[in-house]
Amino acid sequence: MPPDVTYYAVVDRFHSRERPGGVIRRLHRDYGDEDQAFTRNLRWEGTSTLHSYERGNLDNELYKITEKEADEIVAWIRRIVAEQRRARG
Repeated sequence: MPPDVTYYAVVDRFHSRERPGGVIRRLHRDYGDEDQAFTRNLRWEGTSTLHSYERGNLDNELYKITEKEADEIVAWIRRIVAEQRRARG
């Protein structure tokens, strides 16, 4: 059975809720939660950002979002990375 998932938009001093800097998901599994960020490597990778945020590290603000909103952020990251790669040749 697939895990339940909670998504979060990452906002910092350079990004807003309307244009977040990234996206994190928390996979709720039987054996515990697993946190992942969608990275510029264009894949979901482990992250401690959400755990740090819950412990009071406020370098970023995290906002719960829907799966659809998370998909939109992932698509945006994919476009930005593709544009950067094309620009580098």
